[in-house]
Amino acid sequence: MEIVTADLWDEHATALRVFPLELKNYGGKTAFYGEIVTLKVYEDNSYVRKTLQENGTGKVLIVDGGGSKRCALLGDNIATLANGNGWEGIIIYGCIRDSKVIRTMDVGVKAIGTCPVKSRKENVGAKGGTLVIEGTEIIHGTYVYSDEDGVLFSKEKLW
Repeated sequence: MEIVTADLWDEHATALRVFPLELKNYGGKTAFYGEIVTLKVYEDNSYVRKTLQENGTGKVLIVDGGGSKRCALLGDNIATLANGNGWEGIIIYGCIRDSKVIRTMDVGVKAIGTCPVKSRKENVGAKGGTLVIEGTEIIHGTYVYSDEDGVLFSKEKLW
């Protein structure tokens, strides 16, 4: 099913919340949706790798990286894991690297920017909780709908 967030908003505005943060598209798939898996990390992508090694069919990983632009939380190797394990998309409040390669993959990737620097690998993070990014509450197990126009959240699956 094709995702058009503007149409989705017009049909379900009372059930949706908009993510007011401007994100850039980096993945080969620019429109995606799914059940939210939340992850909170800071300049350490160990949990990003672990999570994307799991079956992600019908899911979207949302990573609160604290908005750091000092290192990347996703590169082409980890994006390849996501692509191979069926993840619909990854939304990162932080940076990615290897954007040229990630653009060729059939997975949605949104982030605030790019940075060539690797993250730490200290195995620190928290999976599955509620995130608050730029004042927006993002609840694990709810749903996200994303395209070139933006990101919408819903407590219920809309289709």
